[in-house]
Amino acid sequence: MTETEKMPETEEDLEPVSGWQMFYDDPSMLLFLGIASPTILYTLWGVIEVLHVPLAGY
Repeated sequence: MTETEKMPETEEDLEPVSGWQMFYDDPSMLLFLGIASPTILYTLWGVIEVLHVPLAGY
């Protein structure tokens, strides 16, 4: 390894981890969002569709 390719020796030498990287590195969070977001969106879509159905007999 050259001088510029050395591994950081202390915790202060590490680059800060961004919030997005922490978010994308958490597979359980991605699984939760992958299941929860379509469920919520399709439920809302279904409720809106039901509300737009005209009442029978009018």
